[in-house]
Amino acid sequence: MAAGKKSGSRPDAARSATAGISGRADSRPASKVRVGLVGATGYTGMELARLLAAHPFMFLTRAVSRREEGRALADLHPFLRGTAAGELPVSALDPEELARACDLVFLAVPHGAAMSLAADLLRRGLRVLDLSADFRLRDKAVYERWYATEHTEPELSAEAVYGLPELHGAELVGARLTANPGCYPTGAILGLYPALKNGIAGNSPPIIDAKSGVSGAGREAKVGSLFSEVSDNFKAYGLGTHRHTPEIEQELSRIAGRPLTVSFSPHLLPVNRGILSTIYVDLKSPDIPLRDIRALYAEAYADRAFVRLLPEGALPDLRSVRGSMYCDIGLVKDERTGRLIIVTCIDNMCRGASGQAVACANLMCGLPPAAGLGLIPLVP
Repeated sequence: MAAGKKSGSRPDAARSATAGISGRADSRPASKVRVGLVGATGYTGMELARLLAAHPFMFLTRAVSRREEGRALADLHPFLRGTAAGELPVSALDPEELARACDLVFLAVPHGAAMSLAADLLRRGLRVLDLSADFRLRDKAVYERWYATEHTEPELSAEAVYGLPELHGAELVGARLTANPGCYPTGAILGLYPALKNGIAGNSPPIIDAKSGVSGAGREAKVGSLFSEVSDNFKAYGLGTHRHTPEIEQELSRIAGRPLTVSFSPHLLPVNRGILSTIYVDLKSPDIPLRDIRALYAEAYADRAFVRLLPEGALPDLRSVRGSMYCDIGLVKDERTGRLIIVTCIDNMCRGASGQAVACANLMCGLPPAAGLGLIPLVP
């Protein structure tokens, strides 16, 4: 964890809400939180089941899949054998039953499928954490343009808290509805936040060159995700059209306090998990020393245990974050071009999706923010 003094650039409430993110707490809740999982068969649902099976304060009471009703969860995910979660029978979607059996529901469903279901569950008094894109974008027209789907619940998009705990911890405490960030946006926003918040970035659009593991494409069978297509290969995709672009621009504009565009270039790596993003930023003052830039990053993430600012000269790699909640950040100043080069690494399945969802759910329910997430990266 980076050392440094506390920043005055964010509300104290946000800082206190996520303080102690290592998982320690002064007191423990009197009872556990009952949670439901809609979309138990996909990769994000699989990762949620893994995390919830070992969570100290949450327990899975309902797992929903329309195609696998009646089977035990461990039949779908054999790694859950011998756990209470693994013995849970998979059920069909029944909002009334979810309302009786759960306090909070994770929606691990495709975009377009979450909005009406979330509205129904909220009306029944449940808290909802949506892992799809349905509530990330505040502008209805922007959502409909990029996702080619009518948004039927725009008032909920206005209410939803964007679930990046380091930036929105105070808003997440007690929230009814959280929009879990996308995987690419998580690495990009955490990498750019201190530079934009402190005004050291110039006016040129940041360039985000990002590479993701294949699990980011989801579990559905697709030719482009087949082993023979991905193995021993590396390619760009979605250049200029990737749906995470407006999400990145929306959140970075909020941080910068001005409209901001980015050049976002995603690539597919022949690995299962992980996202490495190399971000190029023109500096407003090219003479600013790297030590001063590093001090701003250290200050911004001083008490954020899941963001690790690496020592000068060190750069992140995927295996050092695999299976964990860490976002590792490395900084290089290119003296020749006057650019700041930011490298971030996250695990797209944990930090970029399900683990981040659990951290947000913890805050929504008044639990220690890192409960169930003290995971050391798996190496080699």
